[in-house]
Amino acid sequence: MEFFTISMLNGLSYGLLLFMLSSGLTLILSMMGVLNFAHASFYMLGAYIAYSIASLIGFWPALVFAPLLVAVLGALFERNFLRRVHRYGHVPELLITFGLSYVILELVQLIWGRTTVEFPPPELLRGPAFTLVNSSIDGLHLLWGAAPKAMCSATDAAVRIVCSPFPATRGFMMLIALVMLAALWLMLTRTRIGLVIQGALTHPEMVESLGHNVPRVFMLVFGAGAGLAGLAGVIGGSTFVTEPAMAGSVGSVIFVVVVVGGMGSLAGAFVASLLIGVLQTFAIAVDYSVLDLLHSVGVQVGDAAASHSLLKLTLSQVAPILPYLFLVLMLIFRPKGLLGKREG
Repeated sequence: MEFFTISMLNGLSYGLLLFMLSSGLTLILSMMGVLNFAHASFYMLGAYIAYSIASLIGFWPALVFAPLLVAVLGALFERNFLRRVHRYGHVPELLITFGLSYVILELVQLIWGRTTVEFPPPELLRGPAFTLVNSSIDGLHLLWGAAPKAMCSATDAAVRIVCSPFPATRGFMMLIALVMLAALWLMLTRTRIGLVIQGALTHPEMVESLGHNVPRVFMLVFGAGAGLAGLAGVIGGSTFVTEPAMAGSVGSVIFVVVVVGGMGSLAGAFVASLLIGVLQTFAIAVDYSVLDLLHSVGVQVGDAAASHSLLKLTLSQVAPILPYLFLVLMLIFRPKGLLGKREG
């Protein structure tokens, strides 16, 4: 039971990190119609800027200032470059953001180097948030923080105790993602700014006639989306690893999330992120081969077939391609995505 609980929490935390990334991309796509290929690069940039700020004044100021700086950089890019090609259609937009991703990668390697940098979480987030203790006598119970070493290393043969800690960094990641989801939903549905943003998408002439600067609205939206990616970079960089390859490792997955959830649907991105996060986590944790799964459901395989290399592949080995298989199935059976409403 503790294995299922910890694996589920790990999957949800990874899924919520994917949502933190995909929410900014979804916001830009739904409000501006721009598929930003440089979005994962803003994620990487947020991690590196936070690393530099944290080395000077600490992690918590970096958590605030790094996303703001990334948002400013995103807004400046939209104002000075993306806006100039917007009138020419989607292909120039894709090309300029694709080029930006390589520019950011080269700048990161030039400034911070090509190797991994040490970006540890703050002291408060080191160690476990809680520990699940499964005892053969008392059953499963939860202890906040770390369990006593004496409890988890009991040598009594009559008592079996398994301790499963859940990292505080992952708990903090889940908290930030849920707060961000609530803030985005409230802003878009309950504030005047959200109404102006949604109106600028569907009726830009009417919004402009009411005195609102539509290009400035789009600039702020793009900057906000980049800032959300930067926030995810601060959390992800300190929780996992900060390196130049971090953008490439999640860049394709967040596009899968956006398509599976439904192009431009924030709720769809949330659901798809959790599904993909849980799917990949359990695939990695459950180390069964295809042959083992066939035997578990009563399917008998001959000796010649059993020796085939494909049947010997474990779920953990195919876990990296599972999101893309999910994407293919979604495009076949529900091209608009889980909660998508808009065409294309």
